[in-house]
Amino acid sequence: MSQQELRRAAEVLRSAEGLLIGAGAGMGVDSGLPDFRGNEGFWRAYPAYAKLGLDFASMANPLWFKKDPEFAWGFYGHRLGLYRATHPHPGFELLRTWGARMPQGAFVFTSNVDGQFQKVGFPDERVAEVHGSIHFVQCLGNCQELAPATPYTVEVDPETFRARPPLPSCPRCGALVRPNILMFGDGSWDSSRTEAQEQRLVEWLDTVPSGKLAVVECGAGTAIPSVRRFCERAARLKGGTLIRINVREPEVPSGGISLPLRALEALRGIDEELGQA
Repeated sequence: MSQQELRRAAEVLRSAEGLLIGAGAGMGVDSGLPDFRGNEGFWRAYPAYAKLGLDFASMANPLWFKKDPEFAWGFYGHRLGLYRATHPHPGFELLRTWGARMPQGAFVFTSNVDGQFQKVGFPDERVAEVHGSIHFVQCLGNCQELAPATPYTVEVDPETFRARPPLPSCPRCGALVRPNILMFGDGSWDSSRTEAQEQRLVEWLDTVPSGKLAVVECGAGTAIPSVRRFCERAARLKGGTLIRINVREPEVPSGGISLPLRALEALRGIDEELGQA
């Protein structure tokens, strides 16, 4: 990768009127978050599941909330605590600053459920979380309501990764709640919040003039390609330019800019070029 590609990316951002930010698991790695890439990565983060032979797909399954709620909330309760405690790396702030300079601002499309963009000041109405958010819960009882996870703290046994009672429950009906996250084989996920976010994203894209959209995609892989596909499609339909930051899978369609770097390194490199104008 040459300095010329960083320079090209900076030029795209200078002339853009709207910034679409795509983010996958690789975006959070520089903040210290695990990306769960492959069984080894997942088991390093959760050695208790290695002993049980359970991988990420096995754990991220809604059936656990029926079969063994303490086991289910052990996994998600730990992640909730981790994401609450994690401070977003400086690349998030760089993206927010770039978007703030543009007439139509920025919009985030992410498969991450960690809420890191909101932490650095991206307004909730400018973030689309395609797989939901761990910071919201849905009731598993009759009222089936969505609510913020703010009131809940889950104590997790560090050896077994099982949650200690009491488990999060609905204040209205007393039933168990679960994170409002799309899991594997999940027919009961309440997608209403995500659908409203995606509708706002479509409306925002309409406000960005053709040829004036910059798309910066960070750490979105091909294993779950929702972010990559959306970013490619948005760039194509709006006549924009895709800037793909991905240390492992940096390939881009014709006309795109490929930066085979980690997110923070690439974003800082682009920002340095922007500062030299």
